Amino acid sequence: MSVMMGLRIAVDVAAFEQMVAENQETLKTVEARSKEMGAIHHRFYGNIDGSEVLVVDEWPDPESFGAFMQASPEIREMFGKAGVTAEPQPVFWRELDAGDAF
Repeated sequence: MSVMMGLRIAVDVAAFEQMVAENQETLKTVEARSKEMGAIHHRFYGNIDGSEVLVVDEWPDPESFGAFMQASPEIREMFGKAGVTAEPQPVFWRELDAGDAF
C-alpha cells in the first residue's frame, strides 16, 4: 500500500510561486526523476495567510521518497532561492479503512 507524504515548508508563498515560475526547466527535470523513482501523485499548496507551503505526494513507500530526495540536490537549491531557511521534515501517512471514504 502506498503512503502519503506531507512536507511543510516555512516560506513566503509569493516568493515560492515566483521561484517556481522562474525555474520551470529544473522543475520538469525533477518531476521526471520523481516519476522514474516511483512518485504517484504530487501537489503544492499555499496556506491562506501566505507563510507556508505544503507538499503532498503519494509514494510507494518512505524509502522511495528518501532516495528521490538524495538524487535531487536541485530541490534544496530551489528552496534556498525561495527563501527557505529551516530544513523541512517529511511526515508519512498510511490510509486507514474507516468505511467512510468518498
